[in-house]
Amino acid sequence: MIEYFQNNLWQLWTLIGFVCLILELTSGDFFIMCFSIGAFITAICAAFVPSFTYQIIIFAVASLLCLLFVRPVALKYFHRKDPNRQSNVDAMVGRNGVVTEAIPENGHGRVKIDGDSWKARSEDGQSIAKDTHVEVTEINSIIITVKPCE
Repeated sequence: MIEYFQNNLWQLWTLIGFVCLILELTSGDFFIMCFSIGAFITAICAAFVPSFTYQIIIFAVASLLCLLFVRPVALKYFHRKDPNRQSNVDAMVGRNGVVTEAIPENGHGRVKIDGDSWKARSEDGQSIAKDTHVEVTEINSIIITVKPCE
């Protein structure tokens, strides 16, 4: 059994690469992805370099080079440092949704946005009928303010 793994170390490196990719999904900062790329490069090199010691060195060098050159580019492309970049609930302003429960005059109804149902009120206090497409104009705690789309 040990002899099998010694002859097929590329499988171990491929497994490490996939595990690192799965772990990267939890963080999103492209740090663990560099180790994944290093493991995949080592898996390819394992066909030509039978020594496990050299494979560890290849993994370390490939991961380090990825950390130095690939990660900054990925961060720059995917995590733009825009000072006006909104996230979480603030990013809801400007989004479109559909009224699922009619909004009465000066009252509250429900609006569905990307599968989530939000308590909503009308921007101008007027009623909005069910199945009307609306745009989010403001968020106060868990209540969104909407206006009909034009």
